[in-house]
Amino acid sequence: MKRYIKYTIIFILLLVIGIGIGSMVYYFMPKKVYSASDFAIEVLHSSLDYDNDGIDDYTDIMLGARMDALNHPKYDSSYVAGGYPSDDVGVCADTIWRAFKNAGYMLKDMIDLDTLNNPDDYFSNGEKRDTNIDFRRVRNLKVFFDKYAESLTLDPKKIEEWQPGDIVIFGKNYTHIGIISDKRNKDGIPYLIHNAGQLKREEDALIKWANKKTITGHYRWNGGYYDSIR
Repeated sequence: MKRYIKYTIIFILLLVIGIGIGSMVYYFMPKKVYSASDFAIEVLHSSLDYDNDGIDDYTDIMLGARMDALNHPKYDSSYVAGGYPSDDVGVCADTIWRAFKNAGYMLKDMIDLDTLNNPDDYFSNGEKRDTNIDFRRVRNLKVFFDKYAESLTLDPKKIEEWQPGDIVIFGKNYTHIGIISDKRNKDGIPYLIHNAGQLKREEDALIKWANKKTITGHYRWNGGYYDSIR
């Protein structure tokens, strides 16, 4: 009986190890990556090049998010005096301001000014402005993009309406945010560039997160904030 229990335990351990190794191999195994052209989808380019680097804003935002993904900052939601965390740490919202910075936009400055001028849009129940953290809160980004960006479909299966550099927010309480990649899976669903502490920061995860959290925002940046203050 003892020998039976011993072998059973060994078998279970080997099975768990095998499943773990198999999962890791599957996760890291190179998968065929598709592009918009594989689905006859026209890639949209912004008419804006805010930082005058010869790359349109949509592409710049997407490339900025990719740089953050490749840098792979440790997931750390600690409060930072001064606002900006160091490059080696961050959360999902930090991917967004870093992506925008690559296009020449200082998202923190825009949100700081908008919360100053329109506090009722952002704060309730006695909440107060805090420029050290307001631009890193997804719920504030949701308010900002609702006001100043183009709102688009929430259906990830309308694949032609999802473009590189788009912003996507998840959760009924707005708990996660990411940037849409120019990579797509075999069904044409675009990859998601985001930081949830996962190993791969640019991954085929849009449907997974849509099922897990529900997509509650999808935006395209066309400089609407600057139009509003001119």
